Amino acid sequence: MVACALNAGAVEYTNETLHYDVVYHWGMIWKHAADASLSIRKTNSGYYSQLVGKTRSWADKVYPTRDTLKCTMNSKMQPLKYEKLTHEKNYYARDVVNFSYNYSNTSANCVRYREGKEPAKVTLSAKCQAYDMVSVFYMLRDLNFDQMSVNKPITTIIFSGKRKEQLTIRYQGKESIKMRNGTKRDAYHIVFKFTQEGGKKSSDDIDAYMSTDSQRIPLLLVGHLPVGEVKCYYRS
Repeated sequence: MVACALNAGAVEYTNETLHYDVVYHWGMIWKHAADASLSIRKTNSGYYSQLVGKTRSWADKVYPTRDTLKCTMNSKMQPLKYEKLTHEKNYYARDVVNFSYNYSNTSANCVRYREGKEPAKVTLSAKCQAYDMVSVFYMLRDLNFDQMSVNKPITTIIFSGKRKEQLTIRYQGKESIKMRNGTKRDAYHIVFKFTQEGGKKSSDDIDAYMSTDSQRIPLLLVGHLPVGEVKCYYRS
């Protein structure tokens, strides 16, 4: 796994909050379905980050969703604890992942709590630096895109709740993209591919666009659905 070898160490974090509009797109239909925010703050021992998403009032009537992802990282931005709180309509779940390290190896004790059920426990391991669904954003923002070859794969491991997944990143080059407010931004285009052990895809590929300035802000994420797609726009 070679993702960390390309890290540039370019972005420094103290306190930051990024806001996003989550838009459903199908043909001529554009509907602002949810809002999200990604925040990070520096602590005495490292960093704390949180990703929060919630559907807007009209979407609450169809399928209300309230998801919160929390991550505690050390001073090297290695994840120490990841927690996912899921509330989607009548479904409630809480995943807790505690990371530990032995040289270049990562392991994690994972527990899933669900109402009315016994906690489900599993241990995950990887012979490399592994991430969760929050800390991986900061690894991606720290990549040195100018030294990356177009379409050459970079891989790392994600511990997501009870599951271990491989994340393959392919850099697609620089592009000019149109934001939701009509402005244009220069961006690094990358494609995410998630696969389970055995190579089976966990989900459709995700396109991400990172700003080319020193902040490396995720400007746009595009995920494909069976009908239409979801676009997550940075709201400056």
